[in-house]
Amino acid sequence: MLDRYWYGSVDRISPEAPVPVVRITREEERSGGAANVAFNIVSLGGRSSLLTVVGDDEASRRLEALVLGTGIDAYFGRDPDLKTTVKLRVIGRQQQLLRLDFENLPKNEVLASQSTVFAELLPQHDVVLFSDYGKGGLAHVSDMIARARLGGKPILIDPKGSDYSRYKNASVITPNLTELRQVMGPWLDESDLQTKCQNLRQQLGLEAVLLTRSDEGMTLFDADGHLHIDAQAREVFDVTGAGDTVIATMATLVAAGMSLRQALPLANRAGGLVVGKFGTASVSYEELFA
Repeated sequence: MLDRYWYGSVDRISPEAPVPVVRITREEERSGGAANVAFNIVSLGGRSSLLTVVGDDEASRRLEALVLGTGIDAYFGRDPDLKTTVKLRVIGRQQQLLRLDFENLPKNEVLASQSTVFAELLPQHDVVLFSDYGKGGLAHVSDMIARARLGGKPILIDPKGSDYSRYKNASVITPNLTELRQVMGPWLDESDLQTKCQNLRQQLGLEAVLLTRSDEGMTLFDADGHLHIDAQAREVFDVTGAGDTVIATMATLVAAGMSLRQALPLANRAGGLVVGKFGTASVSYEELFA
């Protein structure tokens, strides 16, 4: 995704409707979605290949330039009928006033060709990370998980939607509270949550479920039980992309040889750092280990 920000001043209300008039004074573009995950990996000192599907349009070329400028290896499948996903945010008085999304779904033929590229790239990498944003780019995720599993690669997934069966046999999924409720329904208490998460983990053949819980921190459910880390107390400025930073940090540390339990406190710290920044952002190695 391409994240666009239009900043401006708000001095009056429109005479046409009860809405603020924003006089745009500055524009900014950032890598969003899976590109933001990849950027978080290289910010921590890792190497990252970004395999994704985009349109053949101005937004895709801007996104590619941003991605290549950070040192990420980009493998863009271009679909001429696809609109590259763009999120345009209008900011006034340090507040987001409006967000406009431009998007549609990619063709299956382009996705099939990307699966072939995935198989070629797989031996060169230590970890596979799937960021699912429900935009149609992971229609073949089950096949890619099977290939990665055969290759002995840890597989981390930021899930989306209500059907998690497509993520079967991954290493770990990282839903937030809202996403988990869509799949499991409500739980009565903490004990009930633990039971349901362990059942989900076993049903899907996962090594772990990492539940991100906003200001409550995060909890890892694995074969040894569960491990909870409280959120770091700090002022929250913007939660945009915090999940991207958490899973990117986990993947980078697992690639460096850490276990999920060892990586968890650092991923929690990274998430705490990034919510103190505006918009889609990343955490550097120096910030994380300061």
